[in-house]
Amino acid sequence: MIKFYYNLAPNPMKVALCLEEMGLPYELVPVDTRKGEQHAPAFLAINPNAKLPAIVDGDLTMFDSNAILLYLAEKTGQFLPGKSPKERGEMLSWLMFIASGIGPYSGQAVHFRNFAPEPKDYAVNRYTFEAQRHWGILETRLGTHKYMCGDTYTIVDMALWGWSRLIPFVLGADAAKAYPNLQRHLAEVSARPAAVRALALKDKHAFKAEMDDAAKIAMFPHLAKKVA
Repeated sequence: MIKFYYNLAPNPMKVALCLEEMGLPYELVPVDTRKGEQHAPAFLAINPNAKLPAIVDGDLTMFDSNAILLYLAEKTGQFLPGKSPKERGEMLSWLMFIASGIGPYSGQAVHFRNFAPEPKDYAVNRYTFEAQRHWGILETRLGTHKYMCGDTYTIVDMALWGWSRLIPFVLGADAAKAYPNLQRHLAEVSARPAAVRALALKDKHAFKAEMDDAAKIAMFPHLAKKVA
């Protein structure tokens, strides 16, 4: 059985959706980042980057959510596009675009908007602009395609769903209105039974909710001197 190290952040949630869509049995292992559990030696032995998610599948250990999605798709033969080089290339391009663009820029926009100390105007403007630019590319794509890879629901849609649920947190409360195609896609994926089950994971474990000084140090160690 797959051990799934998770919390409720966007990247673990896309893996949760994937596991549920594929019907794979898995054991949940919660890792509470606001308590600093990602820095424990036992978890660092699985993921030296101290980030969620990670999986252990027999003697195989993997981290990085997009790598995990691709591994599970190839392991099961599910939720991949057609087998032609063109179709695979398209899937990999969009999957890596989400991995290298949407995730990092949206994550930094959230960090500087909500958690970074002052002064931060330049950083907020920089990452907000880049997040908006990346989301705009996906909005255009979904204006002409039902799913990210055409008419086929794939792991790319799961990767996108992990982040698109949080557009208001990334870009502001009213930001989702600017992306109607993304909202259409989000609603369709969220209505899938597997997504409902993935979202229900929030009831499986009580993660720390407070972003107090201890949580800031656990999640952003470079702030330790500023908090102290």
